[in-house]
Amino acid sequence: MASCSSLPTLSSFQEQLDYALEDAATQEDKENIVRQYLRKLDEKEDLKIPDFENGLEWLNTVGPLSLRKELLGKVVVLDFFTYCCINCMHILPDLHQLEQRYTVKDGLVVVGVHSAKFPNEKVLQNIRSAVLRYGITHPVVNDGNARLWQELEVACWPTLVLLGPRGNLLFSLVGEGHRERLFLFATAALEHYGQQGLLQDHAVGMKLLRDSLPPSILSFPGKVAVDPHSKKLAIADTGHHRVLVVTSSGQMLHCVGGPGSGRQDGDLSEALFSSPQGVFIKGNAVYVADTENHLIRKIDLSERRVTTVAGVGVQGTDKEGGSMGPQQPISSPWDVALGTAGGVEDNVLWIAMAGTHQIWALFLEDGKLPRGSGHTRGVCVRVAGSGSEENRNNAYPRKAGLAQPSGLALAPDQPWNCLFIADSESSTVRSLSLSDGAVKHVVGGERDPLNLFAFGDVDGKGVEAKLQHPLGVAWDAASGLLYVADSYNHKVRHGKTRRFYSACLCVVSAPSSSQAAAAVAPRGRASACLLVAVNIPALLFQIKVVEPKTKQCRVLAGTGQPGDGFGAGFQQCGFNEPGGLCVAEGGKLLYVADTNNHRIKVLDLETQTVSLLPVSVEEVDSVRASHASAEVLGRAPRLPRSAPQVRMAELVVSAGQTINVLLSLALPAGTKLTEAAPSFWSLSAAGNEWFLEGQSVTGHITDVSRPLSITCSVPTPPLSLDPVLTLSAWLYCCLSGGGACMMKAVSFTQPLQIHSTPKDGTIAVTLTHTF
Repeated sequence: MASCSSLPTLSSFQEQLDYALEDAATQEDKENIVRQYLRKLDEKEDLKIPDFENGLEWLNTVGPLSLRKELLGKVVVLDFFTYCCINCMHILPDLHQLEQRYTVKDGLVVVGVHSAKFPNEKVLQNIRSAVLRYGITHPVVNDGNARLWQELEVACWPTLVLLGPRGNLLFSLVGEGHRERLFLFATAALEHYGQQGLLQDHAVGMKLLRDSLPPSILSFPGKVAVDPHSKKLAIADTGHHRVLVVTSSGQMLHCVGGPGSGRQDGDLSEALFSSPQGVFIKGNAVYVADTENHLIRKIDLSERRVTTVAGVGVQGTDKEGGSMGPQQPISSPWDVALGTAGGVEDNVLWIAMAGTHQIWALFLEDGKLPRGSGHTRGVCVRVAGSGSEENRNNAYPRKAGLAQPSGLALAPDQPWNCLFIADSESSTVRSLSLSDGAVKHVVGGERDPLNLFAFGDVDGKGVEAKLQHPLGVAWDAASGLLYVADSYNHKVRHGKTRRFYSACLCVVSAPSSSQAAAAVAPRGRASACLLVAVNIPALLFQIKVVEPKTKQCRVLAGTGQPGDGFGAGFQQCGFNEPGGLCVAEGGKLLYVADTNNHRIKVLDLETQTVSLLPVSVEEVDSVRASHASAEVLGRAPRLPRSAPQVRMAELVVSAGQTINVLLSLALPAGTKLTEAAPSFWSLSAAGNEWFLEGQSVTGHITDVSRPLSITCSVPTPPLSLDPVLTLSAWLYCCLSGGGACMMKAVSFTQPLQIHSTPKDGTIAVTLTHTF
């Protein structure tokens, strides 16, 4: 029986192939070289790899897959990834295009092998959310203990491994930027094994997560921003590929883009985005980091137009810049902030360029960068970051090293005069001085610039504090406090954490896949990392607050478990990978984009209460908006855990009678229903759906000053004599004087006892609750 092989065994063969391909003059030469390589590999009987471990969790499939069964006779592309990694995100379009060219019937299957960096990324529910966010439609396996990674001796994220139809190693590609090689290798393998009759066209059992995703008003909102003067909010509704502009009470003013992804400028009703993240609103201007389009867009609400102000629509590799915005390629912008640099007020748009691990600037008017030369209006240029993925601080901004900067907060006044940066992959908050350009440490991480694994959940000062993949920061000038969306932050119980380390690389791109796979120290454009496995007994998704003057960091809000709670007390609320936040009302309110909960939450910093921003979606700028509202009304969301459950006494009725339910609800004192918000009721009969067939099962609630009448008829003949009705209500209300808004919910259970002898008449029942 042949022994199992690993990538170092393959590299001795593929290294010669890589050099030969570099010297090839034509595409035909390259194809012939790969064919010869495959014929030589066929002579090797010892290049099979281990199968997937039993008991692993699978997504997008009806069950587990095996290289020896379901994937036998297929050319398999294994994508070793971790969902936080920007380089892993960058190769997803390449895999999608490959799957469009070659189907499972053609003999090609892509399998994502999720090998987590952070403990949070080992949790199946979080991987499920990432699969939905990124639109992944191929099988994904949660290899939480990185067993296959270790068996194959994978060196970094991302790594692609191509297998032949008997699970035999063919090729590996390390890092991003290998689309041409990927298509060359896959095409050659399919042709080679197809000619030998070794490919099989059988289906692989698929069950896509997206087909079971319930509708929601928001879908994975990435960022939220506020205009302090108008109090309007801009929301990046990332999963719906659109930007919403709403009032402070959640009433829709503009809906731009969606529901599908695209790239189009023009009228607000025609514009399209692709997974927008960062937003900044001031007056009638909304600037948008259109992340997956690799663009910066401007929404002009007064002119009702969307324009592209930077980027060319494809991922760029330039790490210097200097061209005019619409001619300058950029890479995965994740956040934006409007500021001033050596010129008139608001003359520059700062950009967190996650794809190249840098901070860039787009000059809206002439200006000058700290430690830099002057730039004319329209120029888009690198400000800070060498482009190497590092945790390196430096007095010279271009010698500093950032690691996937994902959030920006401007603090323009003295003594700060800086840009705060949520540097996600180094798990730090950094600052960029607007006076001299120095990049400095604020909290998190450690002093070793090459260690991107100094993460955790520890309150403290400077490097003693530990964060975990922070995605957002918000500055409150009045209090001098910085708020941090510590997206992956988990509570670790003292004395119960075990850590295991093994060396690996995080690669942006590599000139030779076999050479990069064999590397053991950072070379060229690769940066050193560690793979960490952490036993986490308890999880905590948190919002943290930092005092930059003292570098003290502490928890502000969170329950100790991922959740979706509201109400009094910050310690009773829950979050799930919050991605962005902003300060409003002069430091009284904090809006949080609670990404995986599909909500915008409002933290009242004075009363220590948490409520929901009740975003209402109606037809405004786009006819697409109204469809979402109808979907949500037709399918009720899950009740919060805190919602009261009221069980009523059994009600005796007869077939043919009408039940008139009088729903009487009283809001908390000092609140009122939010106009145009989707307050509604929903009626169900779990296990006895026949009872409500053809009847109204949902409706709006617009007035609670008097009981709401809801009727249903008892079918004749009844199929069961003891069904149970459940009436649930969701109310969105705000303080009468303005400010915080909240969602209240209640559920009534009404058992029925049906007499089968038909009768006429109406039976009334009153359901009452005071919040």
